[in-house]
Amino acid sequence: MTQKTFDLLEGCMLACMGDSAHDAEHVRRVLYLALEIAESEPSADRDVLIAACLLHDIGREEQFRDPSLCHAQVGAEKAYRFLLDHDFSEDFAAHVRDCVRTHRFRSGDPPATIEARILFDADKLDVTGAIGMARTFFYAARAGQPLYTLLPDGTVSDGTAEEPGGCHSVLREYRFKLEKIYDRFLTPRGAEMARRRRAAMVSVYESILAEAREPYETGGSILRRCIEST
Repeated sequence: MTQKTFDLLEGCMLACMGDSAHDAEHVRRVLYLALEIAESEPSADRDVLIAACLLHDIGREEQFRDPSLCHAQVGAEKAYRFLLDHDFSEDFAAHVRDCVRTHRFRSGDPPATIEARILFDADKLDVTGAIGMARTFFYAARAGQPLYTLLPDGTVSDGTAEEPGGCHSVLREYRFKLEKIYDRFLTPRGAEMARRRRAAMVSVYESILAEAREPYETGGSILRRCIEST
C-alpha cells in the first residue's frame, strides 16, 4: 500500500470519528494489533487488512444516533461505497466490506476470511485489559449509563442481575460481555495476547465493585443508626 492510499483511508476514518471510546487512537491500536497478529498469519492480505482496520468503525456515529442500527453493517456499506468511489476494485471493496460487517462482538455473522478474523481479534483485544475498562467508562459516560446500579435491597449490584428499567451499567457490561470475550478469539496469536491482559481487567472490575460496596455497607449502617436514634 502506498502512503497516498493510506492517507486517503485514514482521512475517511478521521472524518467519521465522534466517540471517545471509538476514536482515532482506538482505530490505530486495532490496526497495530492486527498487523502484529498478521505476523503469524502469512496468508493474510495486508492491504485488505489495513483498509478494513482503518474503516471498521466509520458507522459508529449512525448507530449512536439511532441505536436500532448496527454500526458494523452501516460501516461496511459506507466503506464499500467509499472504496468504489475512489477507484478500488470491486473485489477489494467487497473483501473489506465483509471484514467490517463481521467484526462486531454481538453479531451473528462470524468472520469467514483470515483478514476478517484478524480484524475481529484486534478489535476485541482493545476491549481487554485496563484499556478495555477505560474505554467502557468513556462509552458509558457518553451514553448516560451509570457505573453501577442498586439491587432492590439497596446493595450495589455486581452486574450479574438484569438491571432496573433496562439500565446497562459499566459493571453489567463487564459481566454481560467483557469477562466472556476471552473465549471468543479466532486466531492463536490473538488469544495469546488476550490472555496476557485478562488479569488487569479482572483487577479493575473487582476494585470498582469493592470500593462501590464499601460505603453503602459501612456508611449505610451508620446512617441507619443515626436515623433510628432520632
